[in-house]
Amino acid sequence: MATSRSDPKVLVGWRGLVACSAKALALTFRAGPIAFVCSVAITVALGLIPACVAWLTKELVNSLQFPDAAGLEPLLAVAAIAVLGAFAALLPHLSNYVKARLRRQAAIIVQDRLFSTVNGFDDIAVLEDPKFRDRLRLAHENAMSAPDRVSGALFGAMQNAISVSGFIVVLMAISPIVTAVTVVAAVPVLVVQLSISRQQAQMAWKLSPRNRRQLFYQALMLDLAAAKELRLFNLGGFLLGRMRSETRQINSTEDKFDRRVVLSHGPLAGLSATIAGCGLVWMVAEATRGAFDIGDITAFIASVTGVQMALGGLVASIAAGHQALLGFSHYVAIIDMSRRNSESESTASLSPLSSRIEFQDVWFRYTNDGPWILQGVSFTLSHGATLGLVGLNGAGKSTLVKLLCRLYEPTRGRIKWDGTDIRHVSARALRARISAVFQDYMMYDLSVSENIGIGDVANHADQSQIAAAAGRTGADDFIEKLADGYDTMLSRIFVPADRDDLSSGVVLSGGQWQRLALARAFMRTRRDVLILDEPTSGLDPAAEQEINEKLTRHRLGSTSILISHRLAAVRQADHIVVLQGGVVIEEGSHASLLGKGGEYARLFNLQAAGYAAGEGESSARPEGTSAEIVDESERITA
Repeated sequence: MATSRSDPKVLVGWRGLVACSAKALALTFRAGPIAFVCSVAITVALGLIPACVAWLTKELVNSLQFPDAAGLEPLLAVAAIAVLGAFAALLPHLSNYVKARLRRQAAIIVQDRLFSTVNGFDDIAVLEDPKFRDRLRLAHENAMSAPDRVSGALFGAMQNAISVSGFIVVLMAISPIVTAVTVVAAVPVLVVQLSISRQQAQMAWKLSPRNRRQLFYQALMLDLAAAKELRLFNLGGFLLGRMRSETRQINSTEDKFDRRVVLSHGPLAGLSATIAGCGLVWMVAEATRGAFDIGDITAFIASVTGVQMALGGLVASIAAGHQALLGFSHYVAIIDMSRRNSESESTASLSPLSSRIEFQDVWFRYTNDGPWILQGVSFTLSHGATLGLVGLNGAGKSTLVKLLCRLYEPTRGRIKWDGTDIRHVSARALRARISAVFQDYMMYDLSVSENIGIGDVANHADQSQIAAAAGRTGADDFIEKLADGYDTMLSRIFVPADRDDLSSGVVLSGGQWQRLALARAFMRTRRDVLILDEPTSGLDPAAEQEINEKLTRHRLGSTSILISHRLAAVRQADHIVVLQGGVVIEEGSHASLLGKGGEYARLFNLQAAGYAAGEGESSARPEGTSAEIVDESERITA
């Protein structure tokens, strides 16, 4: 299944933002329904308290100024203000507790969904798309906090909107004109804040490649696998300079943006101060003529200040929510990509291989404008047979097995499993029938047992099966000599939870790691196809011969694909396909290909001559050199 590339545009339309808001709130509600409802109730209460206090203050001042007038009793007003003050002091702490619970639970859901989605992309081509990598990074950075930020912004907007509404009611009772002017003055603030939020999201997208390169240089300088070359070639200063350059460019862009924000907010702050000052002057002037009493002026001051603060908070909440939604949109886009792909993905099962695997006119290139890696490749692998793939670097050998595993899809052509196009069956069902050792196998920072056991996750703790797999590759010999045997941690980065001593971790040699990678593949017993991509490239000649003999015995009666530059390893294959420039140029058995005197014979003779040249006598051959190769070379030469 070819996974669609990500759309580089940031989701900014109002419909998209509303949809994101609904998804964020639904996710937060799912994280804790009771906590969500409590948070809404607290938000409403906190929104009403300021306006209620302003109104009660007005009633208190008026009752003290005019004791005989009808109104609220002073002591009752004081008691009510005290109670509201207590709630105003307590509720924010309760709100923080409830929101923290929601945040933690929502983060778990988001993390599971995001990484499950990425893990669910069957075609790994999407992971090589730079734009998708940028979107994925932004999704990862925003997704964990975005639901909390979105719900927090919406709750904050709700609280401030309620506060504004309450203050407006109080102001309307005093002066509708001042009320209208105060509210209208907030419109430019809202427009500017939303514009700033949009610009900030666009800036984050623009800077994403630089941020990714910055993180790459940081990770590379701390990568243990790169440590040798970094020090040998003195690359530390070079990489640090690259990282410093990216950081300066990022800082420069962000600094320019921050200056624009300051310049935008300056006039708005002056406008708010001018409105408040003019309103207060007008109220005092009217009060001297008897139009307002002291309570009205007190309420006006509290309400104007409250409205401006609440409107500022409302605008800030909307802007924060807008920014959070723009970040959350990257998460939503990736989840939606997975949903669209899952709808088109076949769930059909796959029967065990009983006849053959066919490559029919298969073409492939990694990008739409890139060079062709495979050009019309066709061949057949019969059930129970071993197929050898031979060719120089870049011939397309490893690409073929990646296509068979559906890590990529053919650009043109088909791959059939007993006559069924593998694109019409579930990728997971297909992979469940395949075991493989790739040339670029993984070295996991896990224990020996786990490094082998994860080859078959369902039985990853079955020690007898793990030991049997290790025995098939000869890995058991060095494993048993380790201090903790199969429990030995193969890492200097992580150590078991019950240990603090980093020295308990062990670093293996390349050959030992390769044996573990082979053992991991052998954990997958009773699979239909075994793929071995350069399975002995990291071994010395003696170990290579030993492993080849074990592999030959293990492959008997099974269907397998063997890729190797060392032709002695593929000579026993039932059928050999020779690739050159992505094209099949020869195929047949070892003997028939030698008889043709073509590319396979040329490569075989070159390798054989390399072993035999200058030796004179067989006793002078390098240790572990196959006598069969030299004999074959001498026969061909004769």
